[in-house]
Amino acid sequence: MTEFQINDMTCSHCASTITKAVHSLDQAAKVEIDLAAKRVRVESPVGPLKLAEAIRLAGFTPA
Repeated sequence: MTEFQINDMTCSHCASTITKAVHSLDQAAKVEIDLAAKRVRVESPVGPLKLAEAIRLAGFTPA
């Protein structure tokens, strides 16, 4: 499981956009979002660098 802190994720629309970005790489990825903690967890065989890049391209800053 890969975990990202995304401090610029502020609402459910942000969460949906991030989920779609991850699913663009892996339709079967399990995405868990904790909006209050600004945390995203992804269970996928896709590597963390590719996941982070997809999230960046969606307009967010994963850490």
